Amino acid sequence: MRMWTASAALILTGAVLLTGCGNDKSEGKTSGSGEAKLKIETSFYPMYEFTKQVAGDLADVESLIPAGVEPHDWEPSPKDIAKIQDADVFVYNGAGLEGWVDQVLSAADGSSLTVVEASKGQDMMEGTEEEDHEAEEAGHDDHDHGGLDPHVWLSPVRAVQEVRAIEAALGKADPDNKETYKANADAYAAKLGQLDQEFKSAFAQVKRKDFITQHAAFGYLAKDYGLEQVPIAGLSPEQEPSAEQMAGIVNFAREHKVKTIYFETLVTSKVADTIAKEVGAETAVLNPLEGLTDEEKAQNLDYIGVMKQNLEALKKGLNQ
Repeated sequence: MRMWTASAALILTGAVLLTGCGNDKSEGKTSGSGEAKLKIETSFYPMYEFTKQVAGDLADVESLIPAGVEPHDWEPSPKDIAKIQDADVFVYNGAGLEGWVDQVLSAADGSSLTVVEASKGQDMMEGTEEEDHEAEEAGHDDHDHGGLDPHVWLSPVRAVQEVRAIEAALGKADPDNKETYKANADAYAAKLGQLDQEFKSAFAQVKRKDFITQHAAFGYLAKDYGLEQVPIAGLSPEQEPSAEQMAGIVNFAREHKVKTIYFETLVTSKVADTIAKEVGAETAVLNPLEGLTDEEKAQNLDYIGVMKQNLEALKKGLNQ
């Protein structure tokens, strides 16, 4: 994850000027009952999906990061920053994933914007040693990359906690509809609870507990379901593993007779393909859900649908 760049800081300055030109938050769309809808901006896909499930028809919810774009290094344009500052609610994951957030929110200080850091209060895991070393070499400080693994949304039980954080914030921003937000959150939490049970059942008696993945995004999922993630690289999917890391993964795969190497959508599978060819394994997708592809959207897939695909892919690999 990169530091806030000088060019992005100039963008921020331009956005502050842009948003000072008379934006009126009261000029939102209205619901069928004639009441003004909340205007909600979210950072990337899981935050959008969780917020949409809680808000229902009572808000206009938008994701800043478009489909098919990897979010770790995305930076907002002046238009994006203006959208945040003109919104009623802004939802982001936190834990260092959206490295641009602090600067944007400092510019919005004093506004009526309700801010939701959905991962706040969770028991966070430290990032990998490789990720910390990469950040140090790039000149990042702890504030920018956080030293934490942000991928809490990939564990259904932790996704529920993010949904509850969003519910609480929407109830605060729009107290007249607090009970509706709670009912919507309850319904979605029940679906996530069922997904949690499916994961527990599937992994209770698998042949192996370890899996090799290209991107260290599945630490929380592994921890919560008794598995062991063996990442090729660190928390940032664009990180290139060293020759030593590659050799270590190849040796692990051979020693443990690994038959599947997992790669992901939105980034190249080159590294996973190389290791799979070296050890005679196959490759399969394990989706970190950092953004839906156009193909996934065309298939009407959502968070739960993709997580079920992840479940099936993992279950197959862990039983080889």
